[in-house]
Amino acid sequence: MSYKSDKIVIVGGGSAGWMSAATLIRFFPDKDITLVESPDIPIVGVGESTLGFIRAWTASLGIDEKDFMKHTDASYKLSIKFTDFYKKNSGGFHYPFGIPHFNKDAKFGLNDWALKKVFYPDTPVQDYCRTFFPAMPLIENNKISRNEGGEFGAFRFDNDVAYHFDATKFSLWLRDKYAIPRGVKHIQAVVKNVITDDNGVSELILDNGDKIISDLYIDCTGWKSQLLGKALEEPFIPYDHIIPNNRAWATQVPYIDKNVEIEPYTNCTAIDNGWVWNIPLWSRIGTGYVYSDRFISKEDALEQFKQHLRTKMTIPDAERITDDLKFKDIEMRIGIHERPWVKNVVAIGLSCGFIEPLESNGLLTVHEFLLKLVKFLGRDIVSRWDQDSYNSGIRRYFHNFAEFVGLHYALSVRTDTEYWREISKRSFCPEMISQLPTLSVGFSDFAHRKVQLQEFAGEGGIHCVATGMRYPLVDESVVKQWSHYNPHTNYKQLIDELIPIWNKEQRQCKREADDCPTVYEYLKTYIHN
Repeated sequence: MSYKSDKIVIVGGGSAGWMSAATLIRFFPDKDITLVESPDIPIVGVGESTLGFIRAWTASLGIDEKDFMKHTDASYKLSIKFTDFYKKNSGGFHYPFGIPHFNKDAKFGLNDWALKKVFYPDTPVQDYCRTFFPAMPLIENNKISRNEGGEFGAFRFDNDVAYHFDATKFSLWLRDKYAIPRGVKHIQAVVKNVITDDNGVSELILDNGDKIISDLYIDCTGWKSQLLGKALEEPFIPYDHIIPNNRAWATQVPYIDKNVEIEPYTNCTAIDNGWVWNIPLWSRIGTGYVYSDRFISKEDALEQFKQHLRTKMTIPDAERITDDLKFKDIEMRIGIHERPWVKNVVAIGLSCGFIEPLESNGLLTVHEFLLKLVKFLGRDIVSRWDQDSYNSGIRRYFHNFAEFVGLHYALSVRTDTEYWREISKRSFCPEMISQLPTLSVGFSDFAHRKVQLQEFAGEGGIHCVATGMRYPLVDESVVKQWSHYNPHTNYKQLIDELIPIWNKEQRQCKREADDCPTVYEYLKTYIHN
């Protein structure tokens, strides 16, 4: 099947719909692009945390950062913090953005620190990121720097920073300030019926009686997947074997002290039956409890969430504040459709698939899938090869990231509740034993690195997560083997030579961070002024 893609209709608004519209009109200004959305369907609106990859997307669209941030209640994000995932009350560790920084005296890359931990076992796991990520003094002290003329080693503001923002305001900004001014047509109506034929969707029937015919349809209708899932009946592949959670409660919390509470990271805190996100925006905090209803009712989960918030607030009227908050109940559909692109329909966002909020992957899949899609729409004709290639790449990307998220659970050794005990016993990927290590942050690759390679890849954050979870690839037994094969190498002496260099670098970065404004001060002065 081959067809033109001169006319494109996007069904559904929200972040996925308007990100699709903005991307397509940017790369294909001569195509006829229309977005149809209902004025009454609520937006999920909790995709408020992003990863650093979003800056490549905003840059490719030419989005003005200050204007976008000012209108979307945005703040900066330099890291993700994971609290109590290893054990209950085990504390937190960070996954900073960017690639690790190695000084000129490095010996074995990331394994330099692993050797330090072997010879000095009391070294805290938090020292790992302080060693390899010069931005850690900023992250741990709520500071920000654009790195203009400063040192901070390999920290680069443009590459190592993401955003927190209001997802609903983000959608409206893309609609009013970007997509529509560039030529995207906007229809507010409900798609009452989807007519299909052998070529896919043939026309849409709106509630006002109008009919819409297009070459290509982008399904952004959320978890109901009105075009791909319902009309074309594309099978959905659940991922509950990897991801244990399926529901969430979400709310918005007012600040008590903005200068302290606007942190440059998303904090993910593991509790009894899942975990709680904390996302500091400019004017308020977005927070939610991701959990599994196999282990707790939604009513009990809400009370558990409220109690967590009260404990975190540590103020006299915390109970009154939490009781006055508005909570949103979210049922999540975890998994992906077998083929995201079927005939003349491409699903983007929740209508395609969803992993869960951990590691901020909701908006990630939207902009990454869109940037992959535009690679196939540049020719006059879309071919079956294009669709098959896209589907193969998307499924691989999704599965790889799902396994990355799954490792956050697989590496945990919490057993304090039935939920965590079940996670500790489950086989996340029974077929892993028969797989070759092909995925760079997936289960089989990770296991291969533990068993055989004894080294992490520098890209991605799995090395930070594994270190925080006390799951080293190099331990005393490995060092003894290395010493046997390399009897003339004194590993401890090499590390002892590196430690004072690391300490000097950390002191330098700390001194620079001390002179930087807090995130609140910076945003107030340069963004939200």
